[in-house]
Amino acid sequence: MSIGYVIKEGFAGLGRARLAALTSMFSLFIAVLLIGVLFRLGYNAYEVTQLLQQQVEVEVFLDDLNSTEVQLMEGRLTENPGVTGLSYISKDSAAQVFQQEFGTGGEAIAELDFLPASFRLVITEDYTVAQVDSLVQEINTYEGVDEVRFNMALLQMIESRTDTLFMFGGAIGIFILLVAMILVFNTIRLTIYAKRDLIKAMKLVGATNAFIRRPFLVEGILQGLIAGGLAAVVVYSLFYWGIPYFMPQIGVLSWPFGKWYYLVGGIILLAIFLGWWGSRWAAHKFIKDMGVSS
Repeated sequence: MSIGYVIKEGFAGLGRARLAALTSMFSLFIAVLLIGVLFRLGYNAYEVTQLLQQQVEVEVFLDDLNSTEVQLMEGRLTENPGVTGLSYISKDSAAQVFQQEFGTGGEAIAELDFLPASFRLVITEDYTVAQVDSLVQEINTYEGVDEVRFNMALLQMIESRTDTLFMFGGAIGIFILLVAMILVFNTIRLTIYAKRDLIKAMKLVGATNAFIRRPFLVEGILQGLIAGGLAAVVVYSLFYWGIPYFMPQIGVLSWPFGKWYYLVGGIILLAIFLGWWGSRWAAHKFIKDMGVSS
């Protein structure tokens, strides 16, 4: 009986303050929609930065080593936890690459046999610039290594831009979430105020504080469910049909974790959580202010 009352009152609460409820749901809809778009774009930006970092090569130039020494060097480099892969470029291969890059004019220079053998390293994706620099310094100390080169300036730029992007995006996301929670809070506050006499009467006949709060929590959850569902439909349609139609290149970008339903499910759950938390916040505060003991 109490469960039916709680659900019924939760739905009824949406109709008691319709304008406030619609405002709250619209704000929740906009909030989780923007969060979903930001997360999708942020995830794709993260993938792009990871791809750029992988394209920054660390090249280890070797002294004149025999085949056994080259194998030993390869094993030593492979054992390093920061190295996930490598490729060996012999002196002959280096000369061929030089000729391909500089054309016929480079053949005479390549024949001078001045190009050293080298290893091109693939570095662990989550390594920072400082860690890559430390790795380079360590490899420089290896016997048989003539020089180690990598584009530190490019790595620093990628890391700096990525950090700025995520900090800025995170700040916007937190602001949007706070605004949405405050609007839900105000909506539930108006509903509680409209029922203040009924709440006091219920306490007089023995209704518990938890029982009084439940309909307001249901109302907040319903607001979040409706807003989140609408936002999920818009985000899915926007990225699955809308944007790829006008900008086909966007269609090749992957969904977070490879599937669309992770983002869509996350949007709905986030909206429900915001609705629940905002209503819980308001119910605890204003029922207590009315003199209802907790």
